[in-house]
Amino acid sequence: MDFPTNSPDDGPVDTTLGEQLLLLSLDDESGAEKESANVAFAIAAASLVELAVAGRVEVAGDQVTVLDATPLGDPVLDTALADIDGWKKSRPRKTKEWIEHLKGGAVAGTTKNLVAKGLVREETKRVLGLFPVTRFPEADGSAEDVLRRRLDAVVMRGETADERTASLVALLHGAKLHGLLYKKPELATAKTNMEKIAHGEWAAPAVRQAVKAAEDALMTIVVVTTVTTVM
Repeated sequence: MDFPTNSPDDGPVDTTLGEQLLLLSLDDESGAEKESANVAFAIAAASLVELAVAGRVEVAGDQVTVLDATPLGDPVLDTALADIDGWKKSRPRKTKEWIEHLKGGAVAGTTKNLVAKGLVREETKRVLGLFPVTRFPEADGSAEDVLRRRLDAVVMRGETADERTASLVALLHGAKLHGLLYKKPELATAKTNMEKIAHGEWAAPAVRQAVKAAEDALMTIVVVTTVTTVM
């Protein structure tokens, strides 16, 4: 299954929603990740949205239900699908709990995918000559350039969002990652526009339902994480 970020004329590299989130968060030069905690949760939520779009799961309110356990051919999504399908405990996990559970593997797998696709490269350096730190600077900026142009057209110029772009906007909004796209003075306008897009009628009900559930769960997680960090 393909997960296109762009039209066929824009370039050959396709990326998932999770990969798009990670690309937006990585500093092109240093490879350091911005807003890493929120991005991790957003990437996990993106896995649920991708599975819903592909008809593999239904995400309704607090529940995630497997409809079809057939793998999609993407390592991150297939691992998430198998994990959800294999959950046989008496109490089902809520959407928020699945996002929290999946985030570690989703981030690691998504990073590996970006390296394999040649969009970032892996570099390990030692801080103070002692501590190894791995970063992922940009190797090919074409996919991110196309992505940012399309997001800007939808968010700031009012162009109609397709299903995947609107899903990405909703995930960014839910995880409070507006700053990955805009700074002041555009930031306030961007937040307002992104909220409108996130809550618009841009996809089939089942997909909108999944995105809304993921967005609501992200907002709850981010608030709790922020309060805990401050305390």
